[in-house]
Amino acid sequence: MYHAFIVNPTAGSGFALQTMQRLEEILRQRSLAYRVFSTEYPGHATELAKQLAQDPEALEVISVGGDGTAFETASGLAGTEKPMGIIPAGTGNDFIKSAGIPKDPEQALETILKGKPVSVDMGRRNEGSFLNVCGTGFDVTVLDYAEKLKQKYRGLLPYFLGLLQAIAHYKPVHLKIQAEGLEEEGDYLICAIANGRYIGGGIPICPAAEITDQKLDLVLVKNVPRRRIPLYLPGLMMGKVLNFRITRHYRVDWISFQGKGLRVNVDGEILPLDRVDFPIRPGTLRLMI
Repeated sequence: MYHAFIVNPTAGSGFALQTMQRLEEILRQRSLAYRVFSTEYPGHATELAKQLAQDPEALEVISVGGDGTAFETASGLAGTEKPMGIIPAGTGNDFIKSAGIPKDPEQALETILKGKPVSVDMGRRNEGSFLNVCGTGFDVTVLDYAEKLKQKYRGLLPYFLGLLQAIAHYKPVHLKIQAEGLEEEGDYLICAIANGRYIGGGIPICPAAEITDQKLDLVLVKNVPRRRIPLYLPGLMMGKVLNFRITRHYRVDWISFQGKGLRVNVDGEILPLDRVDFPIRPGTLRLMI
């Protein structure tokens, strides 16, 4: 029996690789059997996780990287009985904050070695899946600019700098939205579909979201003039977005939206999609927390 690690060597500008080297020292000191699998291209972690899910010798499959690596690994393990662990070693590391996983990699390893698997939810995105948060609008513009800065900075700084640039280039998104008991069309500042609570390195886009409640949270923030956006930023950063008068919050089983030329955030990856359907996948992942 062995502990299986899927490592994204480029995550966190190489921090994931350094982290894995530290963890290997700990594992060897404890005489624990392990195997390390490095990703080589986008989607590789999902392929590896699917293979490891079928290996009875693998005790669990552990993602070492950022939210993208965790999402890919979870996509490969969803619907199987194989437990998943997460070692945060990326830029944002947002999902761990909702799951209660320590941000220190060595403490996260202890959680995996001593913890028990808990059934947590995922969401479906058309034919794919998502683990943390999806959506479109202002936050996607922030991610676009932040992505260019991640090679220089870790943590919240690239997102903060991206935020400033996004304000200068802000345009609302026009959406047709459907959910349980809801059907509307309009211009929005933010449309977020949340399983987890955080985006952008720690911005609480939906503080009420729970990864075990078998529901998705829809957060709609109405369009405002560009000059007023800075007025809402302190409240957004402090987790008060659901208290804004321009915000509405729904807890539902499914959500659908469509619009022309949309760019949609799927766990930090930006995809061009004109229509997206988001049903909940309740309790589909066994996570070590």
